[in-house]
Amino acid sequence: MKLFLKEHALLIFVQIIQFFVILAIYFLDGYHHLLPALYAVFLGLFFLVGYLIYHYYSRRLFYKRLTSSLESLDQSLQKTEQTPISEALDQLLKNQYKHYQEQIKKLTSRQDEHLKFMNQWVHQMKTPLSVIELIAQNLDEPDSSNIREETDRIKTGLNTILYMARLRTIEQDFHIKPVELGKLINEVNHENKRFYIRNQVYPHFTQGKKGITVETDEKWLFFMVSQLIHNAVKYSKGKSKTIMISIYERAGEAVLEVKDYGVGIPETDKRRVFEPFYTGENGRKFRESTGMGLYLTKEAAEYLGHRIELDSKVGEGSTFRIIFRVTQNLTTV
Repeated sequence: MKLFLKEHALLIFVQIIQFFVILAIYFLDGYHHLLPALYAVFLGLFFLVGYLIYHYYSRRLFYKRLTSSLESLDQSLQKTEQTPISEALDQLLKNQYKHYQEQIKKLTSRQDEHLKFMNQWVHQMKTPLSVIELIAQNLDEPDSSNIREETDRIKTGLNTILYMARLRTIEQDFHIKPVELGKLINEVNHENKRFYIRNQVYPHFTQGKKGITVETDEKWLFFMVSQLIHNAVKYSKGKSKTIMISIYERAGEAVLEVKDYGVGIPETDKRRVFEPFYTGENGRKFRESTGMGLYLTKEAAEYLGHRIELDSKVGEGSTFRIIFRVTQNLTTV
């Protein structure tokens, strides 16, 4: 209604001026009986109001569409009244919709090509890294350990890039199945044993009950837990020699907890540690921080239907928990 009145404000103003001009002509011409003139003005106003009412109700869907925001791009294809201006608007939006669809297809195709290239590149880089590790085994210490330390860092970075690229198509990458948390933690610890030794920080693993099993994606959960453990070790180095990894049930939910006794997270950083590329105060002290590990962990957890909890205090350490929703498949043996 407001848009309609704004569009016809000039017409209404001109008509009112016209009526006053007619009255003025009658009066200046010496015809002092203004009742016929007022009657003519009344008839003019009547026809003007009638025209405006008809014009508004015959095009009310048109004006409503102009003032309402689109909730989805498909709403551009909706039709309004069978009036020339409404049909012109429908055709314009239809053409715009086709143009956007073509642009989206082009961008999607480019992103798919980029994703394919990233996946191939990461896998190609793993081959020379494996060769370098084999060569390093024949070297004397400490050269051998130094080379393997650097290759481990490169592997971690490559895995982060790979999972970051997969995040866009994460729903297609999921394979949900029952996963025993204790078994997965043992595999993660075995995978990172050289990382523990190199940093002289070691895990202490406890289970409230053995055999706690949840519905999740094993590959993505392995990556999530590895990220939490890497952070715990990295921020404990030189301050504590132990991190705690625990599995237990709480209020009918399964909880996987990674706790360290390191530097802790400042209050100002707690709300932003899950943002992409945000490294915070600790990230500026530890140059290896990329700001992507916790972001990928949080995003994957949300897609899988899990929750992430964070408790931290500066100088005392941090605790991260992955909480699994209750399902019929959550069992203890």
